[in-house]
Amino acid sequence: MIHEVDEGLRRLLGESGLEASGVEIVFDAPTRDWAARRSAPTVCVFLYDIREDATRRGSGAGEVYDENGRLVARRTPPRWFELTYLVTAWASRPQDEHRLLSQVLACLVATDTLPARLLTGTLAELGLTVGLDTAGAGLDAPAASDVWSALGGELKASLGVLVRAPLAGVSEAVAPPVTEGLAVRSAPRHGDGDAAGRRLRYTEVGDPGPEGFAGPRERPPAPARRRRRGDRRP
Repeated sequence: MIHEVDEGLRRLLGESGLEASGVEIVFDAPTRDWAARRSAPTVCVFLYDIREDATRRGSGAGEVYDENGRLVARRTPPRWFELTYLVTAWASRPQDEHRLLSQVLACLVATDTLPARLLTGTLAELGLTVGLDTAGAGLDAPAASDVWSALGGELKASLGVLVRAPLAGVSEAVAPPVTEGLAVRSAPRHGDGDAAGRRLRYTEVGDPGPEGFAGPRERPPAPARRRRRGDRRP
């Protein structure tokens, strides 16, 4: 799921014209050594915090059907996670970095969700909304200064981006549907001669079975009435 969110963000930023203008979009950690090797204008989207949103955790299991409408698996509900990114721009001059960062900001704040056309893999299969919060005041993640300190670099202008995405549940295959009938025959009782036995079969839903499939059920003889004391003999 994480790499699918990365791909969605890369496609979203690519549509803003960054890639067309020769700007690289990478997901590396912006360490001091990494920054020293940069030679082209770059937008770095660094993932540094992952947390589960426990308030959205569900229970039970959903059913998965094939193209013929048959139950093939049961899947646990998806679990939601918050992915926090540190977005920075890198160029030869601060003015160029600010221009790139402004272009990124305009692109990200224009949408609250990643468009469905940009989703791939399990995110596309689930069909759920992937939320996007850019530079929000409620980002519950380590401060940017702490991140830069851990990376060993100098503090730099950056954007905090929070993505809320679902992780697909675990699927368990169910037993295949019954495709062959199960026939049961009862042996004829003594004295019935060649009377046909009663035949039963399990069939699929909606299959009425062949005509004349089951013979008529014979009603058993009524039990004899028990005589009580005081009854007169006939």
